Amino acid sequence: LVIFTKTSVLMTHSFLFYHLSSSTCISAMKSELNRNYTEVTEFVLLGFITPPQAQILLFLVFLLIYMVTVVGNISMIIVIKVDSRLHTPMYFFLRNLSYLDLCYSTVIAPKTLANFLSKEKKISYNGCAAQFFFFALFVTTEGFLLAVMAFDRFSAICSPLLYPVHMSQKVCAQLVTGSYTCGSINSMVQTGFTFSLRFCGENRLDHFFCDVPALIKISCTDTSVNEIVLFILSALIIVTTTTVIVVSYAYILSTVLKIPSTRGRGKTFSTCGSHIAVVSLFYGAVFFMYAQPGAISSPKSNKIVAVLYTLVIPMLNPLIYSLRNRDVKDAMERILRR
Repeated sequence: LVIFTKTSVLMTHSFLFYHLSSSTCISAMKSELNRNYTEVTEFVLLGFITPPQAQILLFLVFLLIYMVTVVGNISMIIVIKVDSRLHTPMYFFLRNLSYLDLCYSTVIAPKTLANFLSKEKKISYNGCAAQFFFFALFVTTEGFLLAVMAFDRFSAICSPLLYPVHMSQKVCAQLVTGSYTCGSINSMVQTGFTFSLRFCGENRLDHFFCDVPALIKISCTDTSVNEIVLFILSALIIVTTTTVIVVSYAYILSTVLKIPSTRGRGKTFSTCGSHIAVVSLFYGAVFFMYAQPGAISSPKSNKIVAVLYTLVIPMLNPLIYSLRNRDVKDAMERILRR
């Protein structure tokens, strides 16, 4: 282990030395080439380059997705808030998940919809920075919240007698606050590094919102450090949260298999089915987008995956939880009858 650690450290230093030494020459050449360019004060979001008729069709599709997202997540928040039977830790976390889905889809969707009907498709420099900051905040927080929800299921299934202690109201509030804190730290670091870059001359982003890969691609300064920071932070967040999720479900599976009744096993594990589906969709998209080394060089693939996790997943989450959850369906029926 010591040899492996020393080798890893040596390889990391060599990798960083290579990038930083080459970055000096690249920075010098770029600064010489871009000396006559003025600083960028606004960006053009190219979005989806299609004929005008297709733009209208995409506008209608995105509008429908966003409307379903808003209605679904607001309904979930109201149902959990109003029905006292859903005032449990699991639904407390689910309500926060719906809030995050609503927030980060709202950060992206309105501007995207407006750009479908606009010829200029512009966003100011400060508007771009604000959009990216809040998007990174809500998406990162959701990743940590999904890990918290896995731990909640682990506590409920593997330690049912101690569950009220492990998941008291105070502990639940602290876990949600911790998720937001981690999201804020990542968002501030990513925004600080990204918008410390210089953008001169080229201001066209090959994306439908302000995101790191597209911004790095058009910068006129060396971006090797930013790429390393993006990869390390994304990998660290994904590894940390997925480890919590995988370990939690490993213990859950071990506990469920010890239940003698087949019906009992199915009933116990069914409470985790919705969460597993949401985790698979979310982490699959985020890993493809940020945690693979070649992600920055494939803008077309990035846009397709970005649609999945910025608009489609926030729409699907309330549907998955409401259709697969008997408690939520019963609560909705009671509210409608009132």
